[in-house]
Amino acid sequence: MSVNKVILIGYVGADPDIRYPEKEKPVAFVSLATNERYANSDTEITEWHSLVMGGYNAQFAEKYIRKGTRLYVEGKLRTREYQDKMQIVRRKTEIIVERIEVLGRKNNV
Repeated sequence: MSVNKVILIGYVGADPDIRYPEKEKPVAFVSLATNERYANSDTEITEWHSLVMGGYNAQFAEKYIRKGTRLYVEGKLRTREYQDKMQIVRRKTEIIVERIEVLGRKNNV
């Protein structure tokens, strides 16, 4: 048996990028920031995560998610390869979102 499960709580870095590769089947791409503070230190590290949402979750993102929205996300990791404009093979790890909840918004956004 194996497990591929990701749980994140963080803030959206920019409005979702919504695309329609097929008619009436949106896909949403969202960047999510999580922060981690070192023990006994004021040092904080921000990690950026690439979220991919399809179907209902993409429709939800299009309507309700904006920059600064605080999200709870459950999903699974996927790594894909693609060629950039210079024909260099790149790898990107993304979180395929299975469940999402809006927890609020930053006060200053």
